[in-house]
Amino acid sequence: MKNKTIIPNLYLIIILVLTYVPIFLVIVYSFNVSKISSVWGGFTLSWYRELLRDRSIFEALRNSLILAVVSSVSAAVIGTLGALGMARVPLKANGITEYITMLPLMIPEIILGMVFLVFFSLIGIPFGMTALIAGHTTFCVPYVFVMVKARLAGMDKSYAEAARDLGAGELRTFWDITFPMLWPAVLSAMLLSFAMSFDDVIVSMFLGNANTNTLPLKIYTQLKTGVTPKTNALCAIMFAATILMGALSFFIGRSPKQEKKD
Repeated sequence: MKNKTIIPNLYLIIILVLTYVPIFLVIVYSFNVSKISSVWGGFTLSWYRELLRDRSIFEALRNSLILAVVSSVSAAVIGTLGALGMARVPLKANGITEYITMLPLMIPEIILGMVFLVFFSLIGIPFGMTALIAGHTTFCVPYVFVMVKARLAGMDKSYAEAARDLGAGELRTFWDITFPMLWPAVLSAMLLSFAMSFDDVIVSMFLGNANTNTLPLKIYTQLKTGVTPKTNALCAIMFAATILMGALSFFIGRSPKQEKKD
């Protein structure tokens, strides 16, 4: 009994250490006086001040924010409509359609980036912000689809049926009944999509150009010349932003029914 209890806990501790200790070290060395990341020279906030004075960083941040906001909103609209359509129109091919919808999550990002590169070249979409928005929206749609579809499966359909019995049309029923009940899942999926788009590197490398440098790509190019505490400071801020988005997505996505059970 002791072995059965200790081994899973030990495994969990090892996984947590391997995952979070490197992140913790990056954050710690962002406060390092020394320019050499592996040598601790004392505590300072100068790298964060220097980061705030870097115009190229803010330009890359602006591009990343525009890309993430537009992609997450577009994915929310497409994914929500797709989930509603799949729920209302029972088809024999629903299983196949769901599998195809989930493919962008299962395909390796480097293959997905190459597919976007070839396809956008064939149809004439210019590389840059337009191609980035199209590509990021594509791989964000499955996140919205899954979360909204799960919310629809747990919803009480009697409210919508009662509204229709009282004379409300489909559109009125959707805006007054269905959408308010779906809104937490949609917003949670949008936040998750925002974080996934904001952090993406591989797809952005294939679809971007010199004028649409995103923040993750900026960090990647800085790594080629060596990691400095300034890069660590940028990574620490991005990690904090991603954690915040993930936490908001988790708490917003919790339905009242789940909280009551807890």
